[in-house]
Amino acid sequence: MAIYFIGGSPCSGKSTVAQILADSYGLRYFKVDDHLDRYLQTAAAQGKPACQRATRMTPDEIWMRDPQLQCEEELRIYEEIFDLILADLAALGSQQDIITEGAAYLPMLMQRQRIAVDRYLSITPTKDFQVTHYRQREWVPYVLEGCSDKETAFRNWMERDALFALAVQQQCMDAGYVSIVNDGGMSVEDMVEMVSGVLGLTAL
Repeated sequence: MAIYFIGGSPCSGKSTVAQILADSYGLRYFKVDDHLDRYLQTAAAQGKPACQRATRMTPDEIWMRDPQLQCEEELRIYEEIFDLILADLAALGSQQDIITEGAAYLPMLMQRQRIAVDRYLSITPTKDFQVTHYRQREWVPYVLEGCSDKETAFRNWMERDALFALAVQQQCMDAGYVSIVNDGGMSVEDMVEMVSGVLGLTAL
């Protein structure tokens, strides 16, 4: 069984690309974000400190912090839940190749697992592309519900994700993985073709 990993940061096109590749190449699609709350709760119950903090904080405590601190905490959270994700992937069995995506697939974690360079890449957005697309998403106000200053909270969120994208790009450079930066100028079709080429996917 082969597992193909797409990491990166939110609002970059990871999910769209992964779903198209799953449909095109007969892969099983595992989306980390579908299980993120369970991972957080499980890791918190295991005593993982960053996950414990994340599950106890109020909206203002989360989003009104300095974006750099938010980014650093997000990186720690993904480290703490990584083994839970790997366990779920292992439980899927070996009957079908898998494509999986999520911001939790940090390049440094992939390197520690010795994931080959043709089994992982990251996709991150430029900040302008990220902010534009986040403002179009209907669920954003629900994430910020309870914040005393939603516009400041949103700006902090966007800055956190921009910093996260830069961290992922640097980790890719350090580990020798491919890093794709999406500025909105590439069509979905071209993005899918690029990703399938890096991962060495062939037609059914």
